[in-house]
Amino acid sequence: MPRAIDCLVNVDLGDMKQPEYMVRVKEDYFKGGESFLSSPELPELLENMDGQGVERAILLSKIGVDGDRGLRYATERPDRFALGAGGLNLLRPVKAMRNLEAFVKDNPVAYVCVGPSFWGDGMYPPSDAVYYPLYAKCCELDLPVCINTGIPGPPLPAEAQNPIHLDRVCIRFPELKLCMIHGADPWWDTAIRLMLKYRNLRLMTSAWSPKRLPESLLHYLRTRGQDRIIFASDYPALSMERTLGEAANLDLTEEVRDRYLYENGKAFFLDRLDAR
Repeated sequence: MPRAIDCLVNVDLGDMKQPEYMVRVKEDYFKGGESFLSSPELPELLENMDGQGVERAILLSKIGVDGDRGLRYATERPDRFALGAGGLNLLRPVKAMRNLEAFVKDNPVAYVCVGPSFWGDGMYPPSDAVYYPLYAKCCELDLPVCINTGIPGPPLPAEAQNPIHLDRVCIRFPELKLCMIHGADPWWDTAIRLMLKYRNLRLMTSAWSPKRLPESLLHYLRTRGQDRIIFASDYPALSMERTLGEAANLDLTEEVRDRYLYENGKAFFLDRLDAR
């Protein structure tokens, strides 16, 4: 069984009231079952990981939420979990950056995440100045930023998630570690071209069935992008069993597969934490 690090896992979807569009995504987009919007208990999650060879996982967490399940699990099992921090109000940047810095100081934060289509009515692409305090603070903290790219599943404005907006971000913040998450459909070739252009840019295949990944991305992974593509399931939207089973069947060498499933995520997100 190949070793893996799952770089984006949801553990609190069942703890919150979901908007109607998420129910539509579950039924119309992912054809998901009851587990799609569930919140696994810690023993269940660990059993799932152990059964699929997942050594570590990065759990999404919301800064400032009491009883946050991701934070609780990472506190109980720091050997297995790190955090992807979200929930920042970028329209109140001073308070948001203070909250972020305090959260990073006290917790094993692997990255900060933001979805441009999911806040501010989709009005703010990643090149907008509203993100600049976040980028500057993350450069200061040596903390990667993960940004949703591609047309989102929910019926939300999509233009803000066109990866071309990251072109100006990479130019203005060359020190920033930046990762596109949830693929880049239908702008895969734009995402690949940007990764060829900028050394600190990565792409995570979270929320994508590996067998549905385009051949252009797989070719890039086999060749010039062996250190650029990072595995994640977006569990429970897609199961670890399904995504890792399909990844095992991709036409990749064992070395490239290990980089995709394990080494690239470790190097980009976790080595900084492990060195603390």
